[in-house]
Amino acid sequence: MNLFSPAPEWRTPYETGAGNTTATYAECLAYYQKLAAAYPTEVQLREAGPTDCGQPIHEVVLGGAAATPARRPVVLIQNGIHPGEPEGIDASMMLARDLIQNKKLRPLLQQLTIVIVPVYNVDGMLNRNATTRANQNGPAEYGFRGNARHLDLNRDYVKQDSRNARTFAGLFGKWRPEVFVETHTSNGADYQYTMTLIPTQHNKLAPSLGTYLQKELLPALYAGMEHKKWPMTPYVDPIGETPESGIVNFPDLARYSTGYAALFNCIGFMPETHMLKPYPPRVQSTYDFLLTVLETVRQQTPALLAARAAADAALTQQTTFPLGWVLDDTQHETILFRGYEARHKPSEVSGLPRLYYDRTAPFTRPIKYFNTYRPAVEITAPAAYLIPQAWAEVIENLQRNGVQLRRLTTPLTGPAEVYTIDDFKTSPQPFEGHYLHSQVKLITQNSKLITAQAGDYLAVLTEQGPARRYLVEALEPQSPDSFFAWGGFDSILQQKEHFSDYVFEDLAAEVLRQQPALRQQLEAQKKTDPALAQSAEAQLDWVYQRSEYHEAGHRRYPVLRWGGAVE
Repeated sequence: MNLFSPAPEWRTPYETGAGNTTATYAECLAYYQKLAAAYPTEVQLREAGPTDCGQPIHEVVLGGAAATPARRPVVLIQNGIHPGEPEGIDASMMLARDLIQNKKLRPLLQQLTIVIVPVYNVDGMLNRNATTRANQNGPAEYGFRGNARHLDLNRDYVKQDSRNARTFAGLFGKWRPEVFVETHTSNGADYQYTMTLIPTQHNKLAPSLGTYLQKELLPALYAGMEHKKWPMTPYVDPIGETPESGIVNFPDLARYSTGYAALFNCIGFMPETHMLKPYPPRVQSTYDFLLTVLETVRQQTPALLAARAAADAALTQQTTFPLGWVLDDTQHETILFRGYEARHKPSEVSGLPRLYYDRTAPFTRPIKYFNTYRPAVEITAPAAYLIPQAWAEVIENLQRNGVQLRRLTTPLTGPAEVYTIDDFKTSPQPFEGHYLHSQVKLITQNSKLITAQAGDYLAVLTEQGPARRYLVEALEPQSPDSFFAWGGFDSILQQKEHFSDYVFEDLAAEVLRQQPALRQQLEAQKKTDPALAQSAEAQLDWVYQRSEYHEAGHRRYPVLRWGGAVE
């Protein structure tokens, strides 16, 4: 139980239950309303914006009138992105109360700005059930992972299909937290730990923040949790079947909370309690982790703020950006891991061997921890991006995430780099409402003069401030979470004009007569491509694609890398 004993009237629904209950949405909101009414100078409860289900997301600001981002470090705690993983919902209610009522914790309120999102996926929390978390040991009832549009919100931080994510973008941009914590429950292997941790991948942070995270913040968090009797390990993502094969730090792309936070020089954490542990220790370890974060940020405020300031300063000068990351399997750390022996026995379902973990055989032994990534691709950003006004959803998304855009009042002529999508792969099954594109290959052409129309938008790199990196990763098609990757420009991939074979035969013959080099290229291609050599239609299309009759906009990426004057 919580170390601080509240008065009976201040016990949360979890605390008044039998140890296996979590607050409903109505109970959670009512509790914060009661807290704000009783302590109006220390607690502000506000609507932050809409969700897809029509109910608002709320923010709870702790610390009184002085709680402004400019005056002290901001820690943003978000709960219930997956409401079937509700430990953070219950732990944060207790923590908010204790921060206000317990004198020992008052210095945290005096030196930090603490913002809590009680429930992010309100939609899923209202969809309460007792069965969808089949692998989880309690609570008795809980919310559902998907929101009202059946979206996993922890895949929506960049594309922002949901109103929830759009609200979050405004909230995150307003506070610009130094540290962002989003509470979760794990799936996967069995082991002795109640709490595991996913931090922002340190290589993806600016060097000052990545070094601070690795050398100062993480060691203090691990030590603090050990002191509170919650030994902690990195999130268990095994290379092979079991953790003894080695574990890999989570590759947090920008679609995830920690990856999104990194784009804005914010350190993110996803604490993941172990699904098979009883609910009370999962709630208590989450409470203690959140408290440890606050205590550590308070103790390390000068180092944290210095690292953040250095990262922000470096970002204003950054022109080369990574797009995508790959694991460097030549480097690893060795950590002591507390697990259970993995064994196999015949399955009662299939009769085939099945994995199980023997809790009567605990062990502590060294395992490999792979925690180094390197950029898959690096690009040099242009002076500006030119976004045609026709792409309103793209423009709105950029603006929602703090990108500064200039709208042209008169036509503007200048040089630009133009991308053509040469090749890409598309997932055969939908993922979060999209058929994701990957392995994008581009043809880059330097155009001497292009005229942008009045009403089009320029995103000038030097004007972006905190959104500089977000802008590049959103608009460069090779980025794994770019707007192109998520299907935001799919209409350019479909050819709009076509030809009738029997009519185009004569035109194609004339094209080849006038361009002998093109004829030679076709003949050479046929020698290496039997399918092309055996298909008259394919050869006509080959000529069509390289002729003046082929539409210029087919596969031409509409966002241009502007090289002209921007003053």
